[in-house]
Amino acid sequence: MENNIYSACTSILIGKKASVDGSVMIGRNEDSKSAWPKHFIVHPQHTNKNEETVFKSNDSKFKLALPEMALKYTATPEWTTKFGLFEEDGFNEAGVAMSATESTYSNDRVLACDPLVKDGIGEEAMITVVLPYVKTAREGVARLGQIIEAYGTCESNGILFGDKNEAWYMETAAGHQWVAQRIPDDSYAVVANQMAIEKIDFDNPDDFMWAPHIQEFVASNHLSSSRTEFNFRNIFGTNNLMDSYYNLPRVWEGQRLLSPEKNQAEITRLPFIQTSNQLLSVQSAQMVLSSHYAGTKYDLLEPSTKEFHHFRPISLAATQESHILQLRQMDDPAIADIHWLAMGVAAESSYVPFYAGINDTHPDYKRGEATYSPDSAYWVFKHAGVLVDSHPKEFLDELEKLQSELRIAFDQSIIETDKGGSTLSGIELSDYLTKQGIKNADLALTKYRGLTADLITKMTDLSPLKFQQDLML
Repeated sequence: MENNIYSACTSILIGKKASVDGSVMIGRNEDSKSAWPKHFIVHPQHTNKNEETVFKSNDSKFKLALPEMALKYTATPEWTTKFGLFEEDGFNEAGVAMSATESTYSNDRVLACDPLVKDGIGEEAMITVVLPYVKTAREGVARLGQIIEAYGTCESNGILFGDKNEAWYMETAAGHQWVAQRIPDDSYAVVANQMAIEKIDFDNPDDFMWAPHIQEFVASNHLSSSRTEFNFRNIFGTNNLMDSYYNLPRVWEGQRLLSPEKNQAEITRLPFIQTSNQLLSVQSAQMVLSSHYAGTKYDLLEPSTKEFHHFRPISLAATQESHILQLRQMDDPAIADIHWLAMGVAAESSYVPFYAGINDTHPDYKRGEATYSPDSAYWVFKHAGVLVDSHPKEFLDELEKLQSELRIAFDQSIIETDKGGSTLSGIELSDYLTKQGIKNADLALTKYRGLTADLITKMTDLSPLKFQQDLML
C-alpha cells in the first residue's frame, strides 16, 4: 500500500527448485504509515447475490460485476474501509496465493501516451475482485489483466501470484498496459518500488504474459530506444535519483543476503531474476523482509556509521504487516499452504504461521484502530517495537532472543500440525487448523506482552531524572 511516496513496499518471490523443500514462496512488506493497523480475516466461500454481484470501490467510482461463486480466502484488510478495503494478501481454497501491491512508477513518456485512469482499478480492490475467483496463479494474472484492459488502472503496480507449481510477477504501467513473468523454478526475485521485469520473450507464452496490444502501443508511440529487444523496465519504468537511494539499495540488500557469492560490492541496477548457491527457506525470506542493512555501514540501528545512513531499508517503521505465502508440495492446499504473518515492523515482530485451511483467526487479529489499544495484535507487536526503538542498545538482544524462541516453537508447531492433520479432511481438518493457528497466535501475543511488561519495568531505571548520590560527599 502507498499513501506516501516515501513509504512503499518490498517484495520477494522464490521458485520451487530454489527452495529447500520444494515450496513456491511469495512475500511482501506492506508499508504505508507508522500507525495504521491491519486485521487478519477469513472470508467463507459464498454465492454473490443481489447487491453483492457488483464490487463498488470506496476510494473511487470503480465498479466491477463479479462472478456468482466466490471461493474462501484469507486477507489482511485495513482497520477502516474509508479509503478502500486494501485486503493485500492471502490464499484461496484452490491453493492460489496473491499479494497486491508493490507500488511502482511509470515514466512521463508512456503516461503521455496512455494516462492513468482515475476510476480504474487500484491496489485497494485487487485482492477482493481477483483472489476469490481464480484457481491457478496464471488465471490470476489473466483475470487482473483483463480487468485492466477493460477498465484501466489508476496507478502503476507490481502484483505477486503463486500456486504450488509457479510464482508469477505481474507489472502494470500507464493506464492499460501490463506484462507478467514466471519466476524460473531455480531462481528468485527481490523487487523494490521500481519496474523490474526486463526483456519480454513474445515467443514464450509459457513464461510470459502481456496485454494483447502492448507491442503495437510501444511501436506506434516510438517508446523503445532498442533495435533488438523489448525491455519492459527500460520502456515503461524510471531511473532517477529516488531510485538510486530509495529503491535500488533494497534490491542490492536482498541479493546480498541471498546470493553472497555474487560479491555485488556496489549498489547499482541489478537483474530482476537472480539465483543462489544455497537453497532458500521461509527463514531466508523472513531475513530479507526484516532487513535494515545489518552488518553494513548503512544499518540505521548502528549509530557509529550515521554518516552513511542514506538508503531506505527494507524493514522500517511504516510497515503495517509483512507476509510470506508458502505453497508446499502437498495435495490438499488447506494443509499445504501456510500464511506466515508478522504484524507491524518485520524486524521487531514475529512471523506467525496460519494454515490456508483455517475458518477463523484469533480475536486480537480482528481488532485495532488508529489509536493504540492493548487488545489488538497489531498494537501488541508495535508496542514492543516502540520500546525497543527507544533503547536498542539495552533491549535489542532481548527482542532477538524472543524471536528465536518463537521461530523454534512455530517450526515445532508445523511438524505437529502436519502430523495431526494428516488423517483429517473437510470441516474436521479446518477446525483443527484453526485451533492450531489460534494457539500459535496466542503464544506470540503472550510472549510479546510479557516482553513489553519486562521492558517497561527495566525502563524505569533508564530515566534521565535518575540521580545517584555520591556517598563520598
